[in-house]
Amino acid sequence: MSKRLLPMIVLLAGCASAPEYQRPAAPVPAVFPGAKVDTPRVLPSGRAGNTVSTLTDWRMIFTDPALQTLIATALEHNRDLRVAVGRVEEARALAGVARADRLPTLDVSAQRAASLTPGDLSATGRPLNTQRYDASLGVSAFELDFWGRVKNLDAAARAVYLASEEARRAFQAALIADVANTWLTQLELTERLALTTATVESRTQTRFLIGKRRDVGLAGEIDYLQADGAYQNALAESASLARQQAATANALQLLVGTAIGVSSQSTFQGIAIAEPQEGLVSDTLLARPDVRAAEQKLIAAHANINAARAAFLPKILLTATAGTASRALSGLFAAGSGAWAFAPVLRLPIFDAGRNAENLDVALARKNIAVAEYEKTLQQAFREVADLLTARQHLATQIVAQEANTNAQSSRLKLVEARYNAGVSNHLELLDAQREHFAAQQSTLTIRRQQWSTTVNLYKALGVF
Repeated sequence: MSKRLLPMIVLLAGCASAPEYQRPAAPVPAVFPGAKVDTPRVLPSGRAGNTVSTLTDWRMIFTDPALQTLIATALEHNRDLRVAVGRVEEARALAGVARADRLPTLDVSAQRAASLTPGDLSATGRPLNTQRYDASLGVSAFELDFWGRVKNLDAAARAVYLASEEARRAFQAALIADVANTWLTQLELTERLALTTATVESRTQTRFLIGKRRDVGLAGEIDYLQADGAYQNALAESASLARQQAATANALQLLVGTAIGVSSQSTFQGIAIAEPQEGLVSDTLLARPDVRAAEQKLIAAHANINAARAAFLPKILLTATAGTASRALSGLFAAGSGAWAFAPVLRLPIFDAGRNAENLDVALARKNIAVAEYEKTLQQAFREVADLLTARQHLATQIVAQEANTNAQSSRLKLVEARYNAGVSNHLELLDAQREHFAAQQSTLTIRRQQWSTTVNLYKALGVF
């Protein structure tokens, strides 16, 4: 029987040999739309790629002191980040538990056993009172991992831990980008509010002057109502911007996680954010934390398949003890009291109602899910970068046109004001020129903020910080 069993075990071991993990091919184009590819660099994975920036730390990207202070404070106090860090620690501890299964567990035990056998059950016909004392060091049911089942379970737990660490990095990158974008929005609203406040003051003066002209018969009631409507509109816009600014300040404080004690004098003209360099290929996305997290989950699924296959093979379990034994406690450590036990067990599954087969099917299905999730994460990452690269190109064109429009509206307003003061143009024409100039200034500020936000989001999408 043993001669037949050994070849069967060898055959099963060959069928269950663990294949090496191979990264799936990236289901995205090699180059981003419109990107210029520079000299390739080698990624940690061994594949060639390019980067849009040699900057690797957020402090090298965001050089504004106020913004640096906000980001550093958020990384220290943000509660969601603390939750992410806690989950990493949980996964690390669980990985340690799985790793411990690869080593034997040693236990020290001491026990006393006493029994009384009635006379009608004893060989002598008299009651038999026995007792025993034992002290031993032992290993209980330690699995010799010939087929790599425990090793693969350890690898899977480690991959889950690494995935949680990458998830933390992804959240940290999102937090940095959120703080920067919220700060940029606050700058935009501050400048727009200052512009609106000046407009309110200007239209207050205009309404007052037209009211005086109306009183002496040089302007009609319609002119005054137009001036009053323009003033009220600017006042409403000022209140709306003040509300948005307060909400943005509250959002920024929530992100930072504590009271904000930094007052920034930055403006869009003085913003200091490093510009990314051009040139990258899609392999750069392999460095993104969310992509790396998805790959670690795929590695865990692969390891679980190998562990499920190993479950079809025999298990060799070792149980052994060594110590002393005696009928009396005083003789427990006397000469000749040594005792030992050795009980190896070979366990081969014959019938388990398909449990091992179903566990293997579950592992295979989970790997297929992990592959799809990995590929989807790569595709989503590719889309984000492609959208941001396209947005940067169009926003650069848009801001040039918008600034030219603002300059044109400013020149128009000056001409209309001169014509109005000379009595050539009416007040409606002046009011229209003022509205167009004000709207152009507001749009310019919004587009500038969008430009900077696109740069921040591009760094995040590339996994730079």
